[in-house]
Amino acid sequence: MSDDKVKTAAITAFTQYMSTHKLRKTPERYAILEKVFDITTHFVVETLYSKLEDDGYHVSKATIYNTLLLLTDAGLVRRHTFAGQPAQFEKISGITNHHHLVCSRCGKVKEITDPEIDELLNARRYGSFHPAYVDLHIYGVCSRCLRKSKKQKN
Repeated sequence: MSDDKVKTAAITAFTQYMSTHKLRKTPERYAILEKVFDITTHFVVETLYSKLEDDGYHVSKATIYNTLLLLTDAGLVRRHTFAGQPAQFEKISGITNHHHLVCSRCGKVKEITDPEIDELLNARRYGSFHPAYVDLHIYGVCSRCLRKSKKQKN
């Protein structure tokens, strides 16, 4: 699905969510949603705030936080917390499952896909519990931090 179609579907879903929950459909909420769907990686609130400001759209951080909570509840955004770092967010756009490699030293997060892990997890049964998604974080040290520590030892 093209980026424009994904964004249009997200706007439609968010509008429906706000109608169902009797929430105001403000221009700020839609601006935040559109900017979220322009971002292709994980992001923190500060990054989203800066991108909105760069576009000349001033929105308070409180509005951003509150809207991200709504987008999470609406199933359009996923919130991650990686090893003591500030919360990170990512849009949910129907892409395949992915997992996260998290560097314990610098905090860098890399997305990976692993069909073998997905196959194993999909084969699991949990009684009457039906998982919606899997959120797998693998912690370790990235190659850049490894090289840096080797240089410091020499």
